[in-house]
Amino acid sequence: MDADNGLSYRSRLGHRAWWVAGAALIAIVVAGAFSTLPGLLSGPLHREFGWSRGSIGLAASVNMLLYGLTAPFAAALMDRFGIRRVVVVALLVIASGAGLTTLMTSAWEFTLYWGLLVGLGTGSMATAFGATVTQRWFVRRRGLVTGALASGSVFGQMVFLPALSWTVDHHGWRPSLVTLVLAACATAPLMWLVLRDHPADVGRRPYGAGRHVPRPAPTEGAGRRALAVLRDAARTRPFWLMAAAYAVCGASTNGIMWTHFTPAAHDHGMPATTASSLLAAIGVFNVIGTVASGWATDRHDPRRLLAVFFALRGLLLTGLPLLMSATVQPSMMTFVVAFGLLDLATVPPVIALCREFHGDDGAVVFGWVGAAHQAGAALAAFGGGAARDAFGTYAPVWVALGALCAAASLLSLLVRRPVPAERAAKPRPTAVYRGHRA
Repeated sequence: MDADNGLSYRSRLGHRAWWVAGAALIAIVVAGAFSTLPGLLSGPLHREFGWSRGSIGLAASVNMLLYGLTAPFAAALMDRFGIRRVVVVALLVIASGAGLTTLMTSAWEFTLYWGLLVGLGTGSMATAFGATVTQRWFVRRRGLVTGALASGSVFGQMVFLPALSWTVDHHGWRPSLVTLVLAACATAPLMWLVLRDHPADVGRRPYGAGRHVPRPAPTEGAGRRALAVLRDAARTRPFWLMAAAYAVCGASTNGIMWTHFTPAAHDHGMPATTASSLLAAIGVFNVIGTVASGWATDRHDPRRLLAVFFALRGLLLTGLPLLMSATVQPSMMTFVVAFGLLDLATVPPVIALCREFHGDDGAVVFGWVGAAHQAGAALAAFGGGAARDAFGTYAPVWVALGALCAAASLLSLLVRRPVPAERAAKPRPTAVYRGHRA
């Protein structure tokens, strides 16, 4: 019998929750494929239109910023209109933005189509989407499922990146965008068929639940709710500590690696296709690291996990300028493996802390923390390009981000856990969380 749900092993694997999680993973994989394209497009757009790397980086920055700002509102919209509708609309918005990008002739159009439309669409399928699915459909195995869904974004990069890089090199940048448009359009009807908003919709319990959980009533005023949740969370110290640390996370992953690693490696003589293959390899180990982090989050203090992850990432980034060369050396492969294991390993602990502090609002709160992540990513995407234009090298950027990761490690340890219920029931000061108020 299944210890999680009182079911046989076969029934456990056939639980509808796993099918919904699988469909969500496919949508996240497809959306994730869009995040690596700015790094591949930087050179071709510079050569074809004469745009500076700073202006190209601006579009990537807008994309990343909206990716983060959209997430909490998307989570609230899922409570109002359902997961399925929001995801299908998001996929169509992504396809529209990427399709219009193939017709652009000005830098402002790149910012509008790629930065605005693609940013809004992919932001609706950010990690807050995975957190919503996990919170509704799972009681047990939440950390594991969170890790798997969080890894989907980078897995999408891993699956599509080498083929997109080859397409850009041999056929130009427009066919690569058309490929992603077709992928998004093909995924939308699949999501409509498989995704369901809540276990009660199909007469099931959440995975691992001991009783039936009724579907909550639709939440009116999704935008107001997202802002109200932010207002309440912003009154707490842990929220700001997590947001600051997660901003550094975004700057040191999406912001710099997925936007500037390929151009930085190319500066050292490495072919863009080879550099893109290294990013894809990072994606392979990212999946392993994120799933392992989810497993560890179910068993260990998420604050300490975050501190370790940030400290190790900072050491890797600080040493990266010494590893860059025209060819792939063993030291670079060591970096690829280690950075891949750490890249998205921060996601499960942060989601766990948001859920621990904010309960049913945890997914929306994580969306706001994710907005800080993308704000950091946007600053790094723009700042990395501007630094390259100013100094002719990315070396100062890697060192600066390494130092910020060290600071994020310390911030993670300052987050105070909620007081256990049995302790809170005893006569103590009235605050629910130790050090909770800012």
